[in-house]
Amino acid sequence: MKVLHFDCFSGISGDMVLGALIDLGVPEEIICTAIHSLNINVKVTFEKIRKNGFAATLAIIDAPLENKHRYLHQIEKIVNDSSLSLDQKSLSLKIFRRLANAEAHAHGISIDKVHFHEVGAADSIADIVAAAVGFCWLEIDKFTSRSVPTGHGSVKCEHGIMPIPTPGTTALLEGAPVASVNIAKELTTPTGAAILTTVVTEWMESPHMTIQKVGCGAGTMDLPTQPNMLRLFLGNAVDKNSEDTVWVLETNLDDISAEHVAFCTESLMQAGALDVYTVPITMKKGRAGVILSVICNTEMIDALQMIVFRETATMGIRKYQANRTKLQRESVVIQTKYGPVAAKKGWMENKLNVITPEFEDCARVARTHNIPLREVYAEVIRNASV
Repeated sequence: MKVLHFDCFSGISGDMVLGALIDLGVPEEIICTAIHSLNINVKVTFEKIRKNGFAATLAIIDAPLENKHRYLHQIEKIVNDSSLSLDQKSLSLKIFRRLANAEAHAHGISIDKVHFHEVGAADSIADIVAAAVGFCWLEIDKFTSRSVPTGHGSVKCEHGIMPIPTPGTTALLEGAPVASVNIAKELTTPTGAAILTTVVTEWMESPHMTIQKVGCGAGTMDLPTQPNMLRLFLGNAVDKNSEDTVWVLETNLDDISAEHVAFCTESLMQAGALDVYTVPITMKKGRAGVILSVICNTEMIDALQMIVFRETATMGIRKYQANRTKLQRESVVIQTKYGPVAAKKGWMENKLNVITPEFEDCARVARTHNIPLREVYAEVIRNASV
């Protein structure tokens, strides 16, 4: 699953999103062509700059000064009359409609009476459409974001001096976690909030993912204490249950019979060990021995150590943590021509990777029908793949 994570530690605006998308690898010509097709006389260029010493891409929107407001239906017509794909149009309009709903809520009017001021300007229209085009080009499956810093103080807008965050931004951020930051600036704009809250489905400071690339988009302001930029992390999701940490308990044994090893192993498994195994080794003075290894969760360490001390003559046990990566697992019952047989399926990136028939069930079927065990395994795997 392809994930895009918003690390908006300095807030978010439309041009920051656009700059970060370009920095992430979205082709400039894709964005420029899309904006040109809107027929709103807007041009966009990009420049590599540094913010507090860190490299980022600045999106520069060249738009005409306008002294008019646009209603939602007018913006919808601009988008629908463009050469954007259906997916690009759909996401663009979804963002604008969320914005319209927030403005309607803030002003206490119906959505059809909402007229956009700053957000209805040509540059903001270009920002939103460009973001939608970039997201579609990247083919993102899931969007996540950290908490959103809004800044504080006041800002001058169409309605006069307004507190930060403005009522429209506040309405857009309902349900989203907001971070406190001591910066007297408008860090999160209505356009940025609209883009963010339209696409994000899960809020977290850091997602469980394998990062493939990071894109940095620069804001126009310079902040005294931190770089004013947005980072976008692109990567693949890692299932939260696919990685964990386990404990390995080990001891060297050279004075224990095979029968006692088997009994100790069975006792450990029954007590809750995740796995138990032995490895043959040659110990001091050329003695043959084994390493007894027990894999377990933290809460089982004490109980399993007691079993090892009780069932062996060891004088000590080594312990260390190990990181473990697991496939997504599913226990299933496979219907075969010999009857039902239990099995496990292992999934990797939503694709079936391995099928493991349960030995006890397969052995029972083999004995009942007097057939080779391997035939039962083959029958189970064949039917599990259907």
